[in-house]
Amino acid sequence: MPNEVPILFVLGLLSVRLRDGRWSAIGFKWPESWMRVLLIALGAAAARICLGDFVIEPLAGKFWPAPVAPALANEIAGNPKVAALALLIVWTFAAFGEEIVYRGYLIRRGADVGGASKAANWIAMLLVSILFGYGHYYKGPSGIVDSGAAGLILGSAYLLSGRNLWVPILAHGFIDTFGVIAAFFGFDL
Repeated sequence: MPNEVPILFVLGLLSVRLRDGRWSAIGFKWPESWMRVLLIALGAAAARICLGDFVIEPLAGKFWPAPVAPALANEIAGNPKVAALALLIVWTFAAFGEEIVYRGYLIRRGADVGGASKAANWIAMLLVSILFGYGHYYKGPSGIVDSGAAGLILGSAYLLSGRNLWVPILAHGFIDTFGVIAAFFGFDL
């Protein structure tokens, strides 16, 4: 688990509470169509998995060693208890925690600095994606690049969905769930 998430999560929640106190301010809103949210999230997850496995990791591998796997990754294979723990962690800290902080809070605050224009949102998303990549420094240089690319996909999905935070939360959860299931069955992705 990236150690910046709990700290940024608390700071973000305090800031939201002090500013206007509504969850909708960071994108927690009831979507007009859950089907649309689900389809965008699945598309983003598929794009992230394919881009990571077939483009980013092979290219980054030409310059740096493979990304370092998270601590539990080597213990998941064939172990349902560890796999369940990993799923709990990825859905709480990664899917909810990271997405609330990076997509919901930081993109919003960054866009506010630029007047909340469409361009400011996209520039903020690019900068936050770089920060998101660096937040995964424990994975090594390849992992930083791979996570930064994931940030671009999740951030784009967030903005294209009208800043509905459920889209990147679900996409991130689907991506990491795929990884846990693959690790459980012994696939090296």
